[in-house]
Amino acid sequence: MTGTSTASTPQHLWLRSADPAGRRTAASALAVPAVLAEVSAHRRLRGPYTAAGNLLREIVPDALVRCPDSVARHDVEILSISPELRAIVPAGRETLTSLAVPAERTRFYSRLRTLRIAHGLTEFLTDYLKALGDGPRTLVVQDLHHGDPTDRELIAVLLRRMDPALLTLVVTTGAEEVTEPDTPVAAPLSEALEAYCRRLDHDAEPAPLSPEPARRFVEEDGTSDDPRVLAAYRSLPPEERALLHDTRRQVLELRGEPSLALGAVAWHAEHGSDPAGAGRKALAHALNYCMDMGFYHAVVDYGIRGRALTGFADDPDAWWVFSTKMTTSYAALGVPEQALPIYAEARAASDSPSIHMQAAYATAMLYTRHLDEDHRDHVLARGWINQAIAFARLHGAPKERAMQTAFNRNGLALIEVHDKRPLEALKLLDESMALLDETLDPDEQGLHRSVLRYNRAQVYNSVGRYEEALADYAAVIELDPNYAEYWFDRGMIRRKADQLDLALADFEQAIKLSPPFPEAYYNRADVRAALGDLAGAVADFGYVLELEPKFTDAYVNRASLLCELGDQAGAWRDVEAGLRIEPKNTQLLCLKGQFHAAEEDFEAAELALSAALEGDPANAEAWALRGGLAHQRGELAQALADLERARTHSTDPGIAFNLAVARHDSGQLPEALDLLDEVVEGTGDVDARLRRAQVLIALGRGDDARADLRACVEAGQDPELGLDPDLATEAAALLATLTAH
Repeated sequence: MTGTSTASTPQHLWLRSADPAGRRTAASALAVPAVLAEVSAHRRLRGPYTAAGNLLREIVPDALVRCPDSVARHDVEILSISPELRAIVPAGRETLTSLAVPAERTRFYSRLRTLRIAHGLTEFLTDYLKALGDGPRTLVVQDLHHGDPTDRELIAVLLRRMDPALLTLVVTTGAEEVTEPDTPVAAPLSEALEAYCRRLDHDAEPAPLSPEPARRFVEEDGTSDDPRVLAAYRSLPPEERALLHDTRRQVLELRGEPSLALGAVAWHAEHGSDPAGAGRKALAHALNYCMDMGFYHAVVDYGIRGRALTGFADDPDAWWVFSTKMTTSYAALGVPEQALPIYAEARAASDSPSIHMQAAYATAMLYTRHLDEDHRDHVLARGWINQAIAFARLHGAPKERAMQTAFNRNGLALIEVHDKRPLEALKLLDESMALLDETLDPDEQGLHRSVLRYNRAQVYNSVGRYEEALADYAAVIELDPNYAEYWFDRGMIRRKADQLDLALADFEQAIKLSPPFPEAYYNRADVRAALGDLAGAVADFGYVLELEPKFTDAYVNRASLLCELGDQAGAWRDVEAGLRIEPKNTQLLCLKGQFHAAEEDFEAAELALSAALEGDPANAEAWALRGGLAHQRGELAQALADLERARTHSTDPGIAFNLAVARHDSGQLPEALDLLDEVVEGTGDVDARLRRAQVLIALGRGDDARADLRACVEAGQDPELGLDPDLATEAAALLATLTAH
């Protein structure tokens, strides 16, 4: 066995071999800590989260004894990964989305939900290992090259975040290059393997074939990638092969384990004696389940396989289900352009008003929301959504007609928002809510009615009608108290309204209700900083970076706070780390310039600030800092020029004050006085009052300066006002001089 490096410190291991039996043999021979579990990630077994589900089914019963609080805290992650555990793990955070029956499902999860689940499981696993308390362990994950993107994403997160001294991961793949799916992924496995693992290549001769390899292939649910086994399987007569699949499917179905239906059961039904019947049904079940769970890569896979078994002429309804859920998943995964040809195909194949209505709505959403900016077209989107509304109004059943009309007019409201017509959007949402209230019973379509109100709250927020937005958020939170995004969005409004304690409470509730996501901690950090809890804010920004190491705004803010706390070395590390990720980040370049200026390395400071301005010529902070640097060096003309530019881009009183100082020092006294009048009137700042007094004295207006000087002397006697004692002394001396004359 060969490796890319040798290391004495604990490392995660990546074992590659073309021989599946060799991978298992080599993994078992490694000198690693005691094995916590060995699991296969092959998605043909259980679909999404095959490896993670197998792991949880092994450890959760014990975790309920050792760390029950952690199980409760991570119930969403555990039950999303392994539905079998609902028998022993109570679901404490159900939402209207998770509880909605399929006919009422109008809201789907973000594609980033699986990344949140991965982070939550990482933390649950850490808790469990610490509760075991008996030293380091090893998790062996076989066949990850055949894993669903959910497992691949989870392992990528574990490799980065899990300390190998606590849990060593041994990951096995084939010998070929590990590639990524065609659709975007949040945590690429290939990068994580290269960054966090020591690679071991196993080149032993393939093991002898077992007896009846074709039968074994089916009984092992098609998980072997040994070409000899595959050849034996394919050489079987079709009827014999189908019978093997039927028999194996029946055995698996008797086990009654829901996750098997997402992998092996569907695969055997697809290749058994009734692919167009049992196969289509099994794939449709898996597709619908994964759509509801937000496992969109799997939905695309089931959709492709289902469409291969189902032509439109064979079963239009089944064909449309496979097609429309594929297209919705393409949009969710960030490749909406792949959905357009399928909608065109549906319109060409069908004369169903329902299919045309759904295709029209979805196409409108692609053009107003999902396509990249260069291809969005709100006029085209409006045309498609109006077609969908027209079809909805033709529905014969009054309740369904009302529901579909309201649903599609909600889509039109979104287009109005994107087209910068928020008042039209509000009108549409009000009318849609009234229509449902008039037509439906109070307990019908609760999810969609809450979505309409939530959307109205967002529009109210966008036009600054915060009280109305907060009222709508209160209403949807009452209806759906476990939906974390409602709390998060309300916290954002309360932050804007300077309701800091209430905003903090909302962000903390969002954190409590959801698997970890960086935006919640980032905004809680912002509020904590505003409330004076700098240490708490620094901790939150640190956790943001643990979840998302490329979150450069967290580096910016943590660096600034560390400066305030006197940790210059830590702040400098954050600036350097952030610039490695985003070398042209103007805020980080400004901080870099400030650091160099403080060290009197003026040349380096100038370079950093000039680089910031090259990236953003309207950056007022960079102009002001560069102007201050020139002033510090005595280059008054350059200081004035830069501070004037800063002033054109910002009304910040600090910039106005610094420009006034430069004008004063350059002899431009009337101009300096005008700026200082503005600053004092706007802020009452005592530093500005002292500087104004100095300018007034220089202009021969000593009597006018007395009031400012008295205010400065009084401020110097009040520590809470923060006037530098030296400046207070200077003010007193000037006042005494004026009095003496």
